[in-house]
Amino acid sequence: MTATLEIANGDTTETNGHGRRVGEAAAFRARVDERLKNLEAELAELKSRINGLLYFIVGTVVAQALMRIVA
Repeated sequence: MTATLEIANGDTTETNGHGRRVGEAAAFRARVDERLKNLEAELAELKSRINGLLYFIVGTVVAQALMRIVA
């Protein structure tokens, strides 16, 4: 729901029914979307680093087990 307000100097501004200007709401949504995309990218990077660390640990354990069996 949008409404048009007339400001004292004669300018008109559309609001979304909650007192915010429509342009401000769109800008806020854009900032939130951008932050969410950045957070998703950082989470994906963290996940790949953790996976790499787990593979390294498993490889080390397997190598130690093989060394004990052979030696």
